[in-house]
Amino acid sequence: MSKRILVIGGVAGGASAAARARRLDEQADIIIFERGPHVSFSNCALPYFLSRTVADSADLVMMDPVQFKKKYNIEVRTEQEVTAINRSEKTVTVRNLTEGKEYTERYDVLILSPGGEPVMPAAIEGIRNENVFGIRNVVDIVKLDDYLRSHKATDVAVVGGGFIGCEIAENLIHAGYQVTLIETMDQVMTPFDFDMAQILHKEMIDKGITLILKDGVQKIGQDSVFLASGRQVKAQAVVMAVGIRPETALAKNAGLAIGDTGGIKVNANFQTSDLSIYAVGDAIEVFSRLTHKPMRLALAWPAQMEARAAADHIYGLRNQQKGFLGSSVIRIFDLLAASTGLNEKTAKAEHIPYETAYVIPSDKVSLMPDAHPIHLKVLFETPTGRLLGAQAIGKGEADRRIDVIAALISMNGTLEDLKNAELCYAPVVSTAKDATNMAALVGLNLLHGAYRQVPLTKVRELVETKACIIDVREPGEYNAGHLINAVNIPLSQLRQRMDEIPKDRPVYLHCRSSQRSYNAVMALQHCGFTNVYNIAGSYLAICLYEYPQDVLFGREKIVTEYNFK
Repeated sequence: MSKRILVIGGVAGGASAAARARRLDEQADIIIFERGPHVSFSNCALPYFLSRTVADSADLVMMDPVQFKKKYNIEVRTEQEVTAINRSEKTVTVRNLTEGKEYTERYDVLILSPGGEPVMPAAIEGIRNENVFGIRNVVDIVKLDDYLRSHKATDVAVVGGGFIGCEIAENLIHAGYQVTLIETMDQVMTPFDFDMAQILHKEMIDKGITLILKDGVQKIGQDSVFLASGRQVKAQAVVMAVGIRPETALAKNAGLAIGDTGGIKVNANFQTSDLSIYAVGDAIEVFSRLTHKPMRLALAWPAQMEARAAADHIYGLRNQQKGFLGSSVIRIFDLLAASTGLNEKTAKAEHIPYETAYVIPSDKVSLMPDAHPIHLKVLFETPTGRLLGAQAIGKGEADRRIDVIAALISMNGTLEDLKNAELCYAPVVSTAKDATNMAALVGLNLLHGAYRQVPLTKVRELVETKACIIDVREPGEYNAGHLINAVNIPLSQLRQRMDEIPKDRPVYLHCRSSQRSYNAVMALQHCGFTNVYNIAGSYLAICLYEYPQDVLFGREKIVTEYNFK
């Protein structure tokens, strides 16, 4: 007798599991139930319809029920909602939303892929107004776009600075709207550390987004949003992108176990507490490869891998579950921002001893006309040198650098492994020592105590306390902008002017990107100085770090002029 597999929910998780099951079993009876009108669509591409980067909303739909039947012999029932699971009888109750009728279907195996729903905080007055939108599917993005155009909206507020919020905000800017992005935390994009996020803040400000941090929405009106601070923001439409909540009601009502993170609890094979029921995608909790704790991970690649693993296990194929890193990338205007593994906040929370290497090399040979700096921050465990995570931001291929590091983390790689990573090189695509190699070399120097550094987050304190700061750039660079109170002793003059450098108190050196100041620190150490520190990131990173906070919060500058080159 053929196996009967029912799948609840489509898109990356459910549709992928069903397709994989078909490849493993041509005789199985496979049915997908989807509450909405589309079973397979590009969820991650939804924001790009607003700017018409995706020209037609129909292009977002990857495959319809007819195509599923023809290509995979899988029956897809759209606009039909599974309302209950009867585990003892191994049946589900389904409501046909177009006809209002209910019926039951039997299963041998059930796969849950209900996804997550946008969080719509009930405490916000006006959250149910017609001008407030959450984005989950093609219907939602079309509804938002139609409203903006039909109401001739000019100003839009986006609430939440995660992936969806940032992408929605960018595409609304490209579409010609005035956009305010409101975030209750002190930064957007929490996978990134605070210092790295400032680069993204500057890009948003430069491209015309009104960025509001550390403030929340209290009330939504027809033309305005009212914030906790008392500030009023002009907006004819509001997009709520404060996060997604795993859809677990069906699983809870069926008595399936829910994990500590609020997602459906699954084992290594993505089986729920009922072994005949599997769960994949945004609704489940997964295992962190680095912290060895459960976490939620609403990303497409994990959903695809979970779906394949679940289908494989149904047919007795072995799956080795090692956990997930959470590798991700986002484009924000001209910048690519990618990350993997742990950031500093998580490492501290998990009490993992770590250090960071921050480098700003060119993404390709600087002679090339399209060469740009790439900001790369690598976290490594001390004293082992084990790679823990990385973040990269730049106009070039930040994602490729993170891909390299993610691959090594997945193999328990260390700084030595990253140093020795043999990567492709040509002047138009990279440098002979890639940014990843350079980060490893800096990390190894720090790990082995070759020199000491201070993070750029400490520079304001150093300036305000009148610490001894030496700028080793050339006079022209110094005159174009420098830290207040910094003394200019160019690297080219350092050996002749060492007597100007005190030995009885800490001395902090910097240049444009920390490379020349590293050379200066090493030279001074060889000449008997034991009190010198390199400032990680140096002047370029300091300006990028300070500028957004100075602009947004009205702080006094600690530089004579910002210099972003």
